[in-house]
Amino acid sequence: MSTYTDFVTRHAPIIEQTICTFLKKETIGEDLYDSMNYSVKAGGKKFRPLLFLATLSLVGYPITNEEYKVASSLEMIHTYSLIHDDLPAMDDDDLRRGKPTNHKQFGEAMAILAGDGLLTESFHLLSSAKIEATKLVKLVEILSSSAGTKGMIAGQVEDIEAEEQSVSLAELQLIHEKKTGALIKSAVEMACVLASVSPIIESELMTYATSVGIAFQIRDDLLDVIGDEDVIGKHVGSDEKLNKSTYVSLLGLEEAKEAFYTQCDIAKEALRRTKIELGIDNTQTLLDEILKELKEI
Repeated sequence: MSTYTDFVTRHAPIIEQTICTFLKKETIGEDLYDSMNYSVKAGGKKFRPLLFLATLSLVGYPITNEEYKVASSLEMIHTYSLIHDDLPAMDDDDLRRGKPTNHKQFGEAMAILAGDGLLTESFHLLSSAKIEATKLVKLVEILSSSAGTKGMIAGQVEDIEAEEQSVSLAELQLIHEKKTGALIKSAVEMACVLASVSPIIESELMTYATSVGIAFQIRDDLLDVIGDEDVIGKHVGSDEKLNKSTYVSLLGLEEAKEAFYTQCDIAKEALRRTKIELGIDNTQTLLDEILKELKEI
């Protein structure tokens, strides 16, 4: 098995190129393309599409151009959400991945339209994948639901409404299960559908994905307090500035770290059970390495 670093080096450029080539072909208007392309190529770990591909790798499903289209649709939705999150009406950030945010570079109106374009064209790209029709329809359903008004958008609305409010830990977790966790879970679920895995394996992998999603958000909250701006590529302290409830503000720094590691352990145990079902229980996999990467705060 290649390392996760090797996996990223091999697949991330293909995901980026798939998106940029598709957008170039399908976009009328140089300014719009430049704005979308700017955020697509701004860096980032491409965590969601790589999680999708790593899950396919775990269950032995081949990765072809069609799977790259699916992976790329996930990244397009994530990128759109970041553009809109950074807008003055939302988090009002001027730095993303170490570069000026999209609206700082292209203006607020173009940033909104670039986000709209990425969201819409993500489904255009996904629908172009040569995948069995019943599976393709299910992939569209999963992705639209996770990004929509019961998933990521719902979580974003609840996150805004929670500003200047006191929320409980349980309420905070429900917000972020939608805002952050839904798209992460969809990456794993889409891989399970495409590979036609057994119900037992799918259940264990969804437990893995759920805990990874929670851990991912706790990590983000921790980095907003203890992160290095030069490393994470955005300003720290923005949550406190907006008076947001976070895992750190509710639990304190040390307990938030403990909660983070607890979620990682839950994910690790679910993956262990998955590997037993697959008959590879003594094998180090890419999903193991993703957990290892996640823990490097």
